[in-house]
Amino acid sequence: MTPQATAHPAPAAGPPRRTPGRPAGRRARRWALNGAGLLVAFFAAFPVYWMIATSLKPSREIFSSTPRPVPTEPTLEHYREILTGNLIPGVTFGDFFLNSVLVAGSTVLLSGLVALLAATAVARFRFTLRTSFLIMLLIVQMIPLEALVIPLFLMIQRLGLYNTLPSLVLTYLGFSLPFAVWMLRGFVAAVPKELEEAAAIDGANRAQIFRRILFPLVAPGLVATSIFSFITAWNELIFALTFINDQDSYTLPVAMTFFFGRDDTAWGPVMAASTLFTLPVIVFFLLVQRRMVSGLVAGAVKG
Repeated sequence: MTPQATAHPAPAAGPPRRTPGRPAGRRARRWALNGAGLLVAFFAAFPVYWMIATSLKPSREIFSSTPRPVPTEPTLEHYREILTGNLIPGVTFGDFFLNSVLVAGSTVLLSGLVALLAATAVARFRFTLRTSFLIMLLIVQMIPLEALVIPLFLMIQRLGLYNTLPSLVLTYLGFSLPFAVWMLRGFVAAVPKELEEAAAIDGANRAQIFRRILFPLVAPGLVATSIFSFITAWNELIFALTFINDQDSYTLPVAMTFFFGRDDTAWGPVMAASTLFTLPVIVFFLLVQRRMVSGLVAGAVKG
């Protein structure tokens, strides 16, 4: 008889060993990343802070040889000057502001509507030259805007839109649509077709399916693209200066050029006007911030 082997019990598994210094390494890396983020945020926010601080300084403090980060004698004289005075005889800062709001608002609404319909067609239907159309959307965005000034000017003249605000809306619409269609296409493609088919079985027509099923699911992407359209129309200068001749139809970027003279520059009013010029963009960002972030992330991983 062979002796039976004695089974030895396996040693009980103890707690996992902790590598010395690992928590400290993670903490140091986290502090380094946070510090780098704060440094980048500081460099990005400092020009905006300096603009607001300068707009609150009196003229003698702006041109002082010793720059002061904080106004010692805050004043609103520069804001009163641009809001109550006339940059151009008979035209106030509010008129320029209203022109910019009309142009930017119209661009956002039209680009959102047209881009959503075009993105739905591209994502849901198969038609001839569909791939070529998508490639053209990318190629259009590679063309520098300065190269299009003369051809667009001739086209606007032939359409009879020269010296009108709709000429700017049409131009900005052409610049914002390729990006909007390309981005919204991913959102529409990510919506399951089964949802639309189920709604159709329940008796919903195409308009009801689009309004109740597709539109709510694509809304975050629509908000993200509206940011691009708004900034494009709000900040653009070259085409606004080329297509508009009447001074009472100027937008804010064009009106800002009146503060810069040949011999000197009114830096106080420039900074005050720039602050008021920036406020609508900041408010727009704050209103759509949550949907914008979710829209950008979803658009990056879906499609």
